[in-house]
Amino acid sequence: MSEMDDLAAFAVLIEAGSFTLAAQQLGCSKGQLSKRISLLESRFSVVLLQRTTRRLSLTAAGAALLPQAQALVVQVERARQALARLKDDMAGPVRMTVPVSLGETFFDGLLLEFSQQYPEVQIELDLSNEFRDLSREGFDLAVRSEVGNDERLVARPLLAWHEMTCASPVYLEHYGEPTTPQALAEHRCLLNSHYSGREEWLYHQQHELLRVRVMGPFASNHYSLLKKAALAGAGIARLPSYLLQTELADGRLRWLLRDYQTRRMPMYLVHPYQGGLPKRTQVLADYLMGWFKRSGEALDKL
Repeated sequence: MSEMDDLAAFAVLIEAGSFTLAAQQLGCSKGQLSKRISLLESRFSVVLLQRTTRRLSLTAAGAALLPQAQALVVQVERARQALARLKDDMAGPVRMTVPVSLGETFFDGLLLEFSQQYPEVQIELDLSNEFRDLSREGFDLAVRSEVGNDERLVARPLLAWHEMTCASPVYLEHYGEPTTPQALAEHRCLLNSHYSGREEWLYHQQHELLRVRVMGPFASNHYSLLKKAALAGAGIARLPSYLLQTELADGRLRWLLRDYQTRRMPMYLVHPYQGGLPKRTQVLADYLMGWFKRSGEALDKL
């Protein structure tokens, strides 16, 4: 036992008033408790107790030490209570709604990295491109591209993404690589049917806006399907930057027309306004902020 343990045992002994009761409270034998008190006296080179068969009485040294020992017991109990509250706050569900393609990007991290670190947090992930009323539908977190002026919500900037024009090496070897946006008109392009103007791709260079009419063999309103089609060599796609870190890094897709910009779109991590988030919600929010920061830094290095 440590010196602090022995000090705490001394305080418990005086509170209990007998070695028998104190030993029961401490979960040890009377002999073990007596030995601990003797070791404490030996360390401080003082006598703390006058022992009789009927009662314990403090010496002057024992009376001087007792308040410090009692304060130690109080601090230990406060620490135990704080950890118990933290454990309770870290256990339970966190409901989160995010756009479909975005949720798929960090799913592996949630399942492996975060869940291993916080096994008591139960994540319910709603993948939907529909607007959710967080308070009414009971969601703790959301990722949104727009936050408006809803005073019930708190929004933290998460990332600013842009669409990247990309294709597989197989496609480029067969059809060649476009070096200007205008050249896309001669290529097989994969279209996003979520947008009404899906056959018009916009690019910026300096102060010039370029509009290009494109056509292709496949359209979908799902970014992940468009990425799969691009990986299969079916055509050229415009995909969100947050979807492409791995494929660009390992060479399965190549970033085209890098000198031409597309508009940047912000994303926010949103939660209902509260006095303070439960700890399990806060650690998940912090994890997502860190995940997207690391992903953005990795993408900037490509």
